[in-house]
Amino acid sequence: MERTFLMVKPDGVERGLIGQVINRIENRGFHMVAIKMLRISQELAEEQYAEHAGKPFFHEMLSFMTSGPVVAMVWEGPGVIQSVRRLMGATDPAQAEPGTIRGDMGTSISRNVVHGSDSRAAAEREINLFFNDSELPG
Repeated sequence: MERTFLMVKPDGVERGLIGQVINRIENRGFHMVAIKMLRISQELAEEQYAEHAGKPFFHEMLSFMTSGPVVAMVWEGPGVIQSVRRLMGATDPAQAEPGTIRGDMGTSISRNVVHGSDSRAAAEREINLFFNDSELPG
């Protein structure tokens, strides 16, 4: 069974969108296997977004991601990675299709409500960053 990582970012938590995000994914038939609310440390944010280190937006992104609580989740189901990516929509809400999370709820490219894994390797890495084995079902 395929798993993916999804996070409601500080803007989504602040705006009370957690339930709407969860509802959209549950309505697609996927099963949540882990969830937690936390405040990301600077170190975790740097590790999470290491592939963007050195880019002009890196420090602003880290500042935003550590500015408030996030909700980290693990979802499971056949084809869940690509299905959740489609549900999220394009990174820039102005380019995201209506009916997607970012198209309906995002306000800017930096405040686009959610982050989700883009591959099996990324999902495994991100799940392991945010959850330990005791927090995940066998």
